[in-house]
Amino acid sequence: MIKTRDITILGTGISGLGSAKLAKKLGINVFISDKNIIEKSVKKHLIKNEIGYEENGHNLKRLLNPDQVIISPGISFTELKKSFPEINENKFISEIEFASRHTDAFIIAVTGSNGKTTTASLIYHLLKESGFNVGLAGNVGVSFAESVCDFSYDYYVLEVSSFQLDHITNFKPNISIITNITPDHLDRYDQSFQNYINSKFGIVKNQKNEDYFIYNSNCKVSKKIFKTIKVKSKIFSFSLSKNEDKNTLLFIDQNHINSLINKKKFMLSTNKVPITGIHNLQNSMAAISVAQILKISNKKIKESLKTFKSIPHRLEHFLTIQKVKYINDSKATNVNSVFYALDSFDDPIIWIAGGVDKGNIYDDLIPLVSNKVKAIICLGQDNNKLIDVFSSYTDVIVSTDNITDAVSSAYKISKPGDVVLLSPACASFDLFKSFEERGDQFKEEVRKL
Repeated sequence: MIKTRDITILGTGISGLGSAKLAKKLGINVFISDKNIIEKSVKKHLIKNEIGYEENGHNLKRLLNPDQVIISPGISFTELKKSFPEINENKFISEIEFASRHTDAFIIAVTGSNGKTTTASLIYHLLKESGFNVGLAGNVGVSFAESVCDFSYDYYVLEVSSFQLDHITNFKPNISIITNITPDHLDRYDQSFQNYINSKFGIVKNQKNEDYFIYNSNCKVSKKIFKTIKVKSKIFSFSLSKNEDKNTLLFIDQNHINSLINKKKFMLSTNKVPITGIHNLQNSMAAISVAQILKISNKKIKESLKTFKSIPHRLEHFLTIQKVKYINDSKATNVNSVFYALDSFDDPIIWIAGGVDKGNIYDDLIPLVSNKVKAIICLGQDNNKLIDVFSSYTDVIVSTDNITDAVSSAYKISKPGDVVLLSPACASFDLFKSFEERGDQFKEEVRKL
């Protein structure tokens, strides 16, 4: 258990408020500090619960004096250190570290550049349908800390980001999963892909011999990591084909998912996987791996997969108008996610992209854009990079800074049989509060057509 009397929490988002709620329940003196103005509704909540706060900037004493500081994932410690060079990083922990100290639940943690939300949701669905007392938290749903405060689950499925893993000390999943690693968030990691890789692999650093680590053997980065990082846990991998990787116990052969986990034969036609796309086959195999480790029967796994529905904002086909499909993939905030999205369709694509570029390198998308994309609609405050990269590879490219014009342009360009795909490759914060708001506004504008 955490041995502290005083905690400062940085940030009043879902993570920060969840941490405050748990700290208050534990009888810890808690204070919240936000560099921005705190919303009125949040202030009322803090006052009602007798939680002290400050806004519009951090007080140095609030960073130095408490026993520990819980830093929200949206806050860069590197940037904070520039403003307050006196602070000690050893005092800073993440919300998932804090929450994990106050639960004895079996933890299944999922990270990766892409697919982690779908994979975590799939695992949760398989366990819940099989009668497990399980919660879903972390970077999806409610914060881990708030869930620990309010519920007593025997199992947790957590989606965890690299930012949440940056400040763990003892956080130890019983099963950890890395779906894949491709360049992302490099603006937070000094433009160093290796720094980002190291952050992701923090998910395994505290695991023991009795724990499990599952990775994607089609991911070159994940396969190479064993040369530099010692993994103590039992290791499984999944693959889109048979291969020579001795850890690969789940693979696709003759259009069937095969598994050798627990030495129990498992076969499922790839046509029976309810969510489309090669990437979703990989996500499904990761989830099946967990289910088999937990000894869920093959029959129950197959039955549960049938009832899983795709998550909002991830290749969400929500409407067809005059034989034009509208797809909301707002959660695709990096290049690799967009690669999977573009590769999922054979019909001509009108691609809506743009936002806050995170150091993206678009080279891998050029062949797909050349072959599949009939028009690009750039949606952002600064669209110059997208225009410079792709203007030679598509006949039509439109620049706009609002969702209404983006949808209107797509509608005018589209013809029956086309796909209008919002798959931004960028963060949303130039024009929207979140990728969810971006996706919701996209759907709202399309429904007005």
